Amino acid sequence: MGGKKRIKLIAAAGFAAVLLLAAGCSKDGEETVQTASPPPTAEGTASPGPTEKTDAGSGTETKEPGTAAEGNKFDYGTIDGYDVAAEGLRIPWSIDFDGSTVYVSEREGDIVVIKDGKQSRQKVQLSKAVKAIGEGGFLGLALAPDFAETGKAYAYHTYETKGEIQNRIVLLKQEGDEWKEVSALLEGIPGARYHNGGRLAIGPDGNLYATTGDAQKPELAQNPDSLAGKILRMSLEGNVPADNPFKGSYVYSYGHRNPQGIAWDNDGKLYETEHGPSGNPGGHDELNLITAGANYGWPDIIGDQKKEGMVSPLYHTGEPAIAPSGAAVDGNHQLLFATLLGETLYRYDTVQGGAPQPVLQGEGRLRDVKIHNGHIYVITNNKDGRGSPKKNDDRLLILKIKAGK
Repeated sequence: MGGKKRIKLIAAAGFAAVLLLAAGCSKDGEETVQTASPPPTAEGTASPGPTEKTDAGSGTETKEPGTAAEGNKFDYGTIDGYDVAAEGLRIPWSIDFDGSTVYVSEREGDIVVIKDGKQSRQKVQLSKAVKAIGEGGFLGLALAPDFAETGKAYAYHTYETKGEIQNRIVLLKQEGDEWKEVSALLEGIPGARYHNGGRLAIGPDGNLYATTGDAQKPELAQNPDSLAGKILRMSLEGNVPADNPFKGSYVYSYGHRNPQGIAWDNDGKLYETEHGPSGNPGGHDELNLITAGANYGWPDIIGDQKKEGMVSPLYHTGEPAIAPSGAAVDGNHQLLFATLLGETLYRYDTVQGGAPQPVLQGEGRLRDVKIHNGHIYVITNNKDGRGSPKKNDDRLLILKIKAGK
């Protein structure tokens, strides 16, 4: 069914216009489960629309763009639509790959596998049930480096224990058409209806990184003994690496509100996307360069504010909110990041700085972006309770773009 479509490109000046539109909508919770719940905080509210009940099925054809970009370098001025690799996804959250096979986590607790032009939804058996509430659920997914041989992967999910919402990181194994929990690597990560973080990625150093939110308790982000409001780092066996910045601790960096994206460039530098505050002041979503042991200031500083011992962001949005999510870095130091409230895929030049440049718009809320084998993959998130779903949402898109120099 490869849905080829002409996408809408917008000039750099359009970034300011998007921010102005977003300025009146700084609240950013993802999904209203109960009308009496606390006001949403971090991901933005899109205009309401019809909810589609389309299930992912088999037979969806995947069409690769014409030419893969060598070295993952892209000519962003040549984007000419996209192909649809999967559709009918149920609140997709994270993308990963094994060769040409794509794996997508869904917040309700399943994994969708897109292989040989077909897609299938596979169940995940866990020792503690997924708590898909607010922004929580089955979130980050990262396949093990030896996945092709072992079928192992890592997942981050929300659960409830003794009336408290928490998050955990587990090791999974694919067995046939389902996944089973092998072991829990880390449990008891503070959680809440909002601000659960949830991104997983294996770094160039071979360690597993995870983002955690402040669990709606901002003071936890500044507490080095809490796992909330942090970027965590562990070995693939779940141990604390000896060279972590705080002895015996998983904490790699702290002072984060709700970090949603992490990605490394070819030089091994780690970048992060993060949701800023709601209310007044609101916005101040961030792009950060992460260094081991650094304090990124939440809740003591936001935006351009400075305080001794704290790191200000590379870039922030000011008052408007765009709710940045998944991130990737190409071979030309362009940090790509998906946005929810902003409903735009942006790129930010990590060398030159300046304002982020819009790349893709008009597809609604965007949750994750990945670069793989010279292609750019993006997932929509219009069925998260805050979007306006189209008939075949949610979808996995592959941008049609030429290689750059």
